[in-house]
Amino acid sequence: MATKTIDGHQVEVNDEGYMLNPEQWNKNIAVEIAKEEGIDLSDKHFTIIDYIREKILSGEALSLRRIGKSGVVDIKEFYQLFPGAPLKKATKIAGVPKPESCV
Repeated sequence: MATKTIDGHQVEVNDEGYMLNPEQWNKNIAVEIAKEEGIDLSDKHFTIIDYIREKILSGEALSLRRIGKSGVVDIKEFYQLFPGAPLKKATKIAGVPKPESCV
């Protein structure tokens, strides 16, 4: 476990940079993490991030397939908004643990 300063806040992160305490997250922190990932956040990004936080924090597991069937975003757009590894990047920006389905 390490501590990282993001947007002037000290947050606990794991060795991959995922926040360990979702309660420390806020939208300004999300913007800063997204910048590190090369993503400029839009309202659509935040709609997806809010969905991810809601599901993860209620104890539900997420996968690419589940995101695609959510009605929030389809898989193609999800890849466009979070290029490369969309679920990894989206959960990191959302301040929640990396899903077990991601390697």
